[in-house]
Amino acid sequence: MNILRTSNMTRKRVAIIGAGASGLTAIKCCLDEGLEPVCFEKTNEIGGLWCYRESNEERDGLACVFKSTVINTSKEMMCYSDFPIPKEFPNFMHNRYVNRYFHLYADAFDLRKHIKTYTMVKMVTPADDFESSGCWRVDIMDRASNREWTEIFDAVLVCNGHHTYPYIPEFEGVKDFEGTVIHTHDYKRPAGYEDKRVLVIGVGNSGCDAAVELSRTAEQVFLSTRNGTWVLNRLQDHGIPADLVGVRRMWDLVPYGIRQAEFERRLNQQVDLEKYALKPKHHIFAAHPTVNDELPNRIANGTVKVKCNVKCFTKTGVVFEDGTTEEIDCVVLATGYTFSFPMVDPNVVHVDKNQASLYKNVFPPNQKHPTLAIIGLAQPWGAINPISEIQCRWATRVFKGTTLLPSKDKMLDYINTNKEDMKKRYVSSQRHTIQVDFITYMDEIASEFGVKPEFKKVFAQDPVLALRCFFGPCYPYQYRLIGPGKWEGAKQAIETAWGRMLAAFDTRKVPVEETSSLGFWLKILVVIVVILGVWWTFI
Repeated sequence: MNILRTSNMTRKRVAIIGAGASGLTAIKCCLDEGLEPVCFEKTNEIGGLWCYRESNEERDGLACVFKSTVINTSKEMMCYSDFPIPKEFPNFMHNRYVNRYFHLYADAFDLRKHIKTYTMVKMVTPADDFESSGCWRVDIMDRASNREWTEIFDAVLVCNGHHTYPYIPEFEGVKDFEGTVIHTHDYKRPAGYEDKRVLVIGVGNSGCDAAVELSRTAEQVFLSTRNGTWVLNRLQDHGIPADLVGVRRMWDLVPYGIRQAEFERRLNQQVDLEKYALKPKHHIFAAHPTVNDELPNRIANGTVKVKCNVKCFTKTGVVFEDGTTEEIDCVVLATGYTFSFPMVDPNVVHVDKNQASLYKNVFPPNQKHPTLAIIGLAQPWGAINPISEIQCRWATRVFKGTTLLPSKDKMLDYINTNKEDMKKRYVSSQRHTIQVDFITYMDEIASEFGVKPEFKKVFAQDPVLALRCFFGPCYPYQYRLIGPGKWEGAKQAIETAWGRMLAAFDTRKVPVEETSSLGFWLKILVVIVVILGVWWTFI
């Protein structure tokens, strides 16, 4: 087999695997740092998970949303940090809008010419001279012609996501079950489930979305859960996107236990989860929550019935652990995913039970040269796109040599400490091996290459901007205010973000009564003065 090795003394070549949310920003970050990206996308379209595919053949080995999927994070919190989502786009976007945004992003920064579609990476291994060069051998196949070849790259960004390989648990008697069993990975739409008795196993986001959608046409939907779940709405008081309220730096001033107790109180005030058979034993911050606006209503009208864990299957139904039985026609497994990187040498990145030893979920610590990075391997309380982007900004600077990683021992210490912290905080589950808090994690990565906002300095130069950033939503634009990759439009993007959120609702002019707001603003002023004093003490 011929091996293509392109010599370029001025620009390092970077192989990017996948052209989804992570792969697209990886291309742009390479260009920003003067690197030469070559992105390999195994399908004929960009967008990854958010590019809806109808046929099972198209979905094989790929992540894919339902036909009806709407994203759980609002547009101002999920955008890339230097490319705001258009103001006319809805705040919580249907997958068509998410994919359209990716296309706008690709066109705005001329990314398409760096993407080889219908081309897959079969294997990535260290090049023969890796010890001296840090280069990688990448085996590639053109899926249209089946032609195979190998190229040598200076670095690799793995952007294949972690919703590709369905986890299928074993159930006693399931082989004898005469109904249908599919995973949510293969669920598309409710057609074909009319007047059926459907069991959905799992109460994560996909499971609850499927249960709600199927309940409109099925005879009955049963929703089975092992532990229960905390259910969040997308909207907060006055119809404001919940993440614009919840993802703010100021909440760090409130003790952890008080935050947790208040969060749980507010959720149970909306819907008493114990009455609705959903209340879990764990606290809200001990597991990834479920975001669903309709589930309580479907439970209240009886079209969804919550059940405990499945004990076993019969030929025509299931037996639950509480001894109750139900006749079932169809089963939808919402049992999550296992992540792996089959295209990467397992000696480089080894995954065991959804555990991968990576420094800050990105870099393998045992490589002599830090020239391979995993992008998007995180399950945030917040949006993934900004996380993938800041990982790419960091990784490309490491590839370029302008940012250095800590020593191997320090990286291993961090990995081991993080694993122990995860065990202490989260319910034991393969789902919680890559969990991160949005602001904490973004700040950690930002600190690696000098783009974490320094609020005392910002306050000295622009007090209003500093207050917006600390007390307002933690928009991704904050990470473009200073340092490498600074964007001159970041301040304006922060100042106009609330207006873009409101603009999405501006589809009909409504007369507004004028009321005095003096008392309201006086109260706000007093609160700001008190909190500002506390903030100045702690930052």
